[in-house]
Amino acid sequence: MKEKTSKPKQAKARKVSPLLGKDTVSAGAASPALPPDLGELRQRIDGIDRHIQELIAERAQFANQVGKAKGKLAAAVDYYRPEREAQVLRRVVDRNDGPLNDEVLVRLFREIMSACLAQQEPLKIGFLGPEGTHSQQAVYKHFGHSIHGLPLASIEEVFQEVEAGDADFGVVPVENSTQGTIQSTLDMFLTSKLRICGEVELRVHQHLLSRANRLEDIERVYSHPQSFAQCKAWLRQYLPKAEKIAVTSNADAAKRARNADDAAAIAGISAATVYGLKSLAGPIEDRPDNTTRFLVLGRELFPPSGNDRTSLLVFIKDQPGALYHVLAPFAKHGLSMNRIESRPGHTGLWQYAFFIDITGHAQEDAMRRALDEVHEFAQEVKVLGSYPVAIA
Repeated sequence: MKEKTSKPKQAKARKVSPLLGKDTVSAGAASPALPPDLGELRQRIDGIDRHIQELIAERAQFANQVGKAKGKLAAAVDYYRPEREAQVLRRVVDRNDGPLNDEVLVRLFREIMSACLAQQEPLKIGFLGPEGTHSQQAVYKHFGHSIHGLPLASIEEVFQEVEAGDADFGVVPVENSTQGTIQSTLDMFLTSKLRICGEVELRVHQHLLSRANRLEDIERVYSHPQSFAQCKAWLRQYLPKAEKIAVTSNADAAKRARNADDAAAIAGISAATVYGLKSLAGPIEDRPDNTTRFLVLGRELFPPSGNDRTSLLVFIKDQPGALYHVLAPFAKHGLSMNRIESRPGHTGLWQYAFFIDITGHAQEDAMRRALDEVHEFAQEVKVLGSYPVAIA
């Protein structure tokens, strides 16, 4: 397996906006530059703001023209192209020369694209609710805020709503960098016909939320089992005697904690705003790089974006070397395996299915040749989806 690497950016020549006027920075100047005039700087910023607004309006008009060029389509979902969005955002990252970092610029452009798409009709996105969950944060990170969010009671219900067409897409957690796989998500793919059409990587920061003012007042803590596991060292040190009560989501934990002065919830900081709580401590996760990966569920396979991942579900035949024969074609055709996970296949006693992530798209030649060879040794091969690799 290959680790992800990022290419170093080459130094670019400094560009000066015509709205800013002459670049006042000069190396080795003989005399110190005069301090800038605050009023003039503000006037120039106002001019830039007007120009940005004009350009956003122009972009929105062209987005409308794209919609008309596609003809009369059935719903907002028919206008959404994840591979196109991924290409646009990668160019944003490639062009970025500071001072804003890649994540900030990607977020800004995501919101612009989200608002432009919503001119047709807002996308309906199902996620594990209620309001204030990390799943909702993942929805906003991937689709922007100009969508209609559908908070649902369970991962199974997210799958069901997308399958029924009541949601255009769904967002579900699949793995955490600290605690590993969310098995209930994988198990749904054993029977679901949905496709994976995107992924989101969300840095997860946990906070202790409560109505109380002091840690000493907390007698019980509510949270999702995954969050308890992500914060177990902190809890052991600061709340060793508090009762730990597992609930279905961190937002549900916050809803319960708001009803008592001696209770607290482990949740994201956004839940504090939604449920009227304050943060007694945070971030409290044991690892600062704590990250959850989410999958975007849809009903179709989208074309390649140029930097994609393919997720497979493979049922192997019960014979010596079966798994080796399934994996060997990917190495033979130069395709890197990013992840492999086994789960009971629900097809018979001690029968297992393998979830495999491979670099590349199912429509690309190398992947097609590899999959043809895999079919010779596997009992069944199901392409769960080919989708753009997560961006920033």
